[in-house]
Amino acid sequence: MAEELTPETPEETTEEQAIKQRKNGLYPGVSDELAENMKSGWADTELRDLAPIAQADKTAARRAALSARFPGERLVIPAGNLKTRSNDTEYAFRASTEYAYLTGDQTQDGVLVLEPARAGGHEATIYLLPRSDRENGEFWLDGQGELWVGRRHSLTEAEQLLGVPAKDVRELAAQLKEATGPVRAVRGHDAGIEAALTDKVTAERDEELRVYLSEARLIKDDFEVAELRKACEATARGFEDVVKVLDKAEATSERYIEGTFFLRARVEGNDIGYGSICAAGPHATTLHWVRNDGDVRSGDLLLLDAGVETNELYTADITRTLPINGRYTELQRKIYDAVYEAQEAGIAAVKPGAAYRDFHDAAQRVLAEKLVEWGLVEGPVERVLELGLQRRWTLHGTGHMLGMDVHDCAAARTEAYVDTTLAPGMCLTVEPGLYFQADDLTVPEEYRGIGVRIEDDILVTEDGNVNLSDALPRRSEEVEAWMAGLKG
Repeated sequence: MAEELTPETPEETTEEQAIKQRKNGLYPGVSDELAENMKSGWADTELRDLAPIAQADKTAARRAALSARFPGERLVIPAGNLKTRSNDTEYAFRASTEYAYLTGDQTQDGVLVLEPARAGGHEATIYLLPRSDRENGEFWLDGQGELWVGRRHSLTEAEQLLGVPAKDVRELAAQLKEATGPVRAVRGHDAGIEAALTDKVTAERDEELRVYLSEARLIKDDFEVAELRKACEATARGFEDVVKVLDKAEATSERYIEGTFFLRARVEGNDIGYGSICAAGPHATTLHWVRNDGDVRSGDLLLLDAGVETNELYTADITRTLPINGRYTELQRKIYDAVYEAQEAGIAAVKPGAAYRDFHDAAQRVLAEKLVEWGLVEGPVERVLELGLQRRWTLHGTGHMLGMDVHDCAAARTEAYVDTTLAPGMCLTVEPGLYFQADDLTVPEEYRGIGVRIEDDILVTEDGNVNLSDALPRRSEEVEAWMAGLKG
């Protein structure tokens, strides 16, 4: 990895100071002649007559709804900044969900501002970093200059793509400091913007903005549904990739599985939507096992919980529990089929007008019945459910909203989410599981270390639901046939 030119003195704290240092020749090896030479001889690369992004009409409608909800108030929604991983390297940037939802843009340091208009409503402006300046050397001497990290859109190009007037974000903080009138901002993404607004915002008012933007995503539009379908289709192909290399994973570790799925996510999308859970053997009983450094052994189960995030930042969230050698043992099949039956009951409960909690209750009832039937907990079933005794082995809720975040709409109010009724356009997971910990002395020894979860992404429709992830088989015998076909 190339190392950028660094100043002999580390005192610069702003871009202006850094540029001044470059002009003063404080960078080793940068002569006045070289600096002058680098200013000229570059072709015009401005892109013209760009078509708007595919979701431009959707983002405009979302901004209009936001404007109507908070009339007369300045609204500030940042994309966020790069975060340091170690020393001078950064994590890959992922724009804040709120910013991307309202703009379709994914540019680091971007900020959307809705200014109250005199005639009512708001005037939206997107603040972005412009193209790197070649006159002052920024494009090749700055670590975030375009020679180092690649070309970015000009402000004119951004306006054409996004359908929003664009201005230089480096001027925004000073403008916000001078602004008057009520302001709300989405917090936690841009410390500089928050500092400029310190005396103008309150936590309570900002939380109301965050909650609104979370609840606005409960109902997906047709663009969002198409993206979720795309994510599920790519994820299914990623699961197929994994099955084809299970022999190689046995020779290495769970990380071979993780890397195999990650390749599909990067080829067909932006990234993985969350840390892949590639849990073999007893690791399947750890709900969020993301270390993925364990052995993969024939005869054990692999719980693979993974999702491709599309280039527009919508993620799938799918789980399958697979026999590593292609065949379930008798006990594995019994536990798997119980979870499948519970998931079937849960999916059947997903329909418009149903209570959000219905699918969880339906799945939990089936699992409680199985645990009583197997003699692992004393019945009757109503007693088990009333006391929540099944939760020793079911552990988690049966699903959650899905969208741009894997646990989407997380800031929504209880009455708008878990205490609401389902409506067409909502997308949620249905994912019951049974987990028998390796050290659980309350179950027979042969159960210990077995974990099973089956998870699909379900879209609520006008007359019921659609399983967006049904390309992957779920019945135990169908899973075995699918795996045999892929390995054969």
